[in-house]
Amino acid sequence: MKPTLFFQLALAGFALTASPVAARTPTPAEQPAPLVTLDYYRLENGLKVVLAPDANAPTTTVAVYYGIGWRIEPKGRTGFAHLFEHLMFQGSANLPKGEYDKLISGNGGSLNGSTRWDYTNYYQVVPSHVTQTVLWAEADRMKSLAITADNLKNQQDVVKNEVKVNVLNQPYGAFVWLDTPQVAFSNFYNAHNFYGDLEEIDAATLDQAKAFHETYYTPNNAVLVVAGDMDKAQVKSWVQTYFGSIPARPRAALPDLSEPPQTAEKRAERTDPLAPKPGLQVAWRVPPRHTDDFYAMGLIEDLLSSGDDSRLVQRLVRDKGLTDSVSGGINPFLGSQFSYNGPMLMTYGLIHDASVAPEMILKEIDAVIEDLRTKPVPESDLKRIRTQLRSSFYDLISSSNRFGLVDLLASFALFDDDPGKINTIEARFAAITPEQVRKTAAKYLARDQRTILIVKPGAEPHP
Repeated sequence: MKPTLFFQLALAGFALTASPVAARTPTPAEQPAPLVTLDYYRLENGLKVVLAPDANAPTTTVAVYYGIGWRIEPKGRTGFAHLFEHLMFQGSANLPKGEYDKLISGNGGSLNGSTRWDYTNYYQVVPSHVTQTVLWAEADRMKSLAITADNLKNQQDVVKNEVKVNVLNQPYGAFVWLDTPQVAFSNFYNAHNFYGDLEEIDAATLDQAKAFHETYYTPNNAVLVVAGDMDKAQVKSWVQTYFGSIPARPRAALPDLSEPPQTAEKRAERTDPLAPKPGLQVAWRVPPRHTDDFYAMGLIEDLLSSGDDSRLVQRLVRDKGLTDSVSGGINPFLGSQFSYNGPMLMTYGLIHDASVAPEMILKEIDAVIEDLRTKPVPESDLKRIRTQLRSSFYDLISSSNRFGLVDLLASFALFDDDPGKINTIEARFAAITPEQVRKTAAKYLARDQRTILIVKPGAEPHP
């Protein structure tokens, strides 16, 4: 029996602890094995393909990520990316409506899809002997989706109901991830209502849906990832057979996602008619991806909120009793620090008693942040965080459904054209020093760089 992926990663010799610069460059024989073995290539039509063999369980995870998320949906069509995610389950040339789900579940598998900032993804976990069938099915809906007036109307109603159930009729709604970007950002593409305005969802036409598919659901705007138990040569043959003949189409130019520099604190208030208690969110912009500051901010995220001994939890919950919990982080609830491709926030939200003034909470948050901005983090704290991060990383990429692994591989392929970046994550975090953490905090966590959203309760408080 082969060792588990977790054990293979441990054997690779990486550690999230700071180490001195090597006196010489290791020979090839001394180089540690990559954390994840993968094969990356493109078809002639531009489809990016990532294969990650792993024979520890007789299953495969097959995913297709399209380079269209809510961030880049057209103006006047908010919610369109999410609406189209639903349309992708409404049938194709060889799989009528409902048959895709039956195909996967009938073979003992599971499936899902989601819309995120910069991609929409579809994935299924199946017994490995079903891999060929899944590849055929994914290719079928890529090239021959059933976009009909009935399907569009049906899914418009489904999406509107989802918005009502998950956001409009829930206290606090999508409190941390939906509200704050609309305050913190200025560019429409980063700052609009990602779930969609109900009027604009209703206004979508059949011609617009067809044009959306033609524009964004193309092989040259997608990544196919297959991870798990496989004969790699056989899978390559299947991929070529089912996807190779799908023609490439002109890709839409990405809109300008840049944000003007923030030079003053931003504040906003809203009343939630269903909320029984006040809420507070604080957010800061995240450094550009793959910079040293970006990795330092990842350590800061864990220092602030990872575990009961993290600094915000310790201060606000355990020491001061100002709230029961603090939630959030970088790209909270919508993926990871790595699974987006544009401006991003590190956001923390909490709910508190009406007797606690927001300024009282902000004062305590300021004290925590100012300590990070002015004092190097003790090496013992960084060691603890690196250990936690290492454990979380291994758990993520070695989970039984392999979704964490697939998500990282797809994101690095889609946004960076380099899924091999998954094998550099530990080393990049390990290279961050206490002084780098302090400098990053000083630059990005200043008061004039933050956004504050105060939610006022509109419902009667619970007794």
